[in-house]
Amino acid sequence: MSEQHHSVLIVGGGAAGVSVANNMHRQSKLMDIAIIEPSEKHYYQPGFTLIGGGAYTLKKTTRNEADLISPSVKWIKDYAESFQPNDNSITLRSGDKISYDYLVVCPGLQLDWDKIKGLKETLNKNGVCSNYSAETAEYTWECVKNMKSGTALFTQPPMPIKCAGAPQKIMYLATDRFIKKKVRKDIDVQFCNAGPGMFGVPFFAKALNKVVKNYGINCNFGHNLVAIDGETKTATFETTNAEGNTVNVDKKFDMIHVTPPQSAPDFIKKSSLVVGGWVDVNKNTLQHMKYANIFGLGDVTNTPNAKTAAAVRKQVPVVVDNILKLINNKTVVEGYDGYGSCPLTTSLNTVILAEFSYGGKVTPSFPFLDPRKESWMWWFGKTMGFPWMYWQLMLKGSRFDIPHLEKYSAKLVKEDTES
Repeated sequence: MSEQHHSVLIVGGGAAGVSVANNMHRQSKLMDIAIIEPSEKHYYQPGFTLIGGGAYTLKKTTRNEADLISPSVKWIKDYAESFQPNDNSITLRSGDKISYDYLVVCPGLQLDWDKIKGLKETLNKNGVCSNYSAETAEYTWECVKNMKSGTALFTQPPMPIKCAGAPQKIMYLATDRFIKKKVRKDIDVQFCNAGPGMFGVPFFAKALNKVVKNYGINCNFGHNLVAIDGETKTATFETTNAEGNTVNVDKKFDMIHVTPPQSAPDFIKKSSLVVGGWVDVNKNTLQHMKYANIFGLGDVTNTPNAKTAAAVRKQVPVVVDNILKLINNKTVVEGYDGYGSCPLTTSLNTVILAEFSYGGKVTPSFPFLDPRKESWMWWFGKTMGFPWMYWQLMLKGSRFDIPHLEKYSAKLVKEDTES
């Protein structure tokens, strides 16, 4: 067993980890930074929805991890196994121990496929697909492309999940494909959502209700997928009946897109860094509530924001600047307001760009455009602009900001209520 020490140690080499490492290096060239990440491939996960809809390729979403991390940042290709925050150290799966001055925790979420009985056994066959991993997204397109008649189910588990809009994005892309293939009238499209409505922010839920109505999609709220039998093409949902009792309901399908339940990685959940299963940080400073030299960002924290890449983009400079403030004996600042963005693909050429902050406040970056309206411009952003910003700016540690304007929130909501 060997030991090493770094000034800043980052757990996780996804969007958050790579961005923090490269951003920190740009701000402080001589900073000793290391990043723990076992994977050699890095994926632009927002592109998985487009792969499933036949509008993108897996190759476009994939880069080598080694090409993304600055040569000045040490890459530790291993798994973090346990935390010893009182000793300012981490133990790796290999048994090596690494100590730090400051720790950044951002390993993302894990996909809990096994929480749905029978799913792992039938995934990627029998019409059972999912956009939620690089290994499964391409089969979604196979299912959509080959669907000619029958029932297509699209599921959403209880929150939180990565990008709460993703389960319905693929539904809209698939339905638009069915229309273009002239088979829509022969396909029953159903949305089976464990939650009570289309979206957690009422302002955008109202707009999405219109989208599903225009498509003729049947919505089943309060329906949580608990089991699936690929051979008989039967999905079992847990729901509540009219008497208030929990019951199971079976639905037959010809195709089913499954969004798996999600949680913090197991090694995080068993650590002393969590409260309620998530890394416990101040929602505005992103500093750990117990350990002052630890910060968390991205999907793994308990901050009540949407778990999206756009949220990470806003969180990165807050974490970097607050670590630098502590190094210089200054007070951390409350720099993150909960901003998140969800480009909701409503067809094969339109997107509703949902932007919001803590409390569901509508915070558009482009208030001259009605954020409730489907737009071809945001389709261009989703397929070209946002990926370019991710690879060429965000991951490289560049600081770029498109101000979001909370001052329009009350005005937009009032107009929406009156319309």
